[in-house]
Amino acid sequence: MISEAEGCAILTRVFESRGYQIARDVLLAVGGVELTADGWDAEARVGFEYMTLEAGDHADLTTEEMAELDERMERGELFLFVIDETRIEVAADLEWAAEAFLDEVSRRRAGGEGG
Repeated sequence: MISEAEGCAILTRVFESRGYQIARDVLLAVGGVELTADGWDAEARVGFEYMTLEAGDHADLTTEEMAELDERMERGELFLFVIDETRIEVAADLEWAAEAFLDEVSRRRAGGEGG
């Protein structure tokens, strides 16, 4: 698995290469959800959370909170890439998943249909 530090560094690099201004460890309060995002662009309202056992992130978001974030993303209010370390084995997979997420953000913001 990819460590918290390595995963966040990869994600920061991918997001910044797409033009986002990523601040690290940003407290987000969105409706009934409060979490510290590993990376966040406040102006674009786009960021990421790399969930690892190392950082104790798995307790940060309940099923209900994830559902609320999903609803807000469906409405285009914000876009938060939440990825669990157990779903990624190598850096290339994490990069690919982040790029696919950002492609979807671009598509939605360009007026494409929601997912």
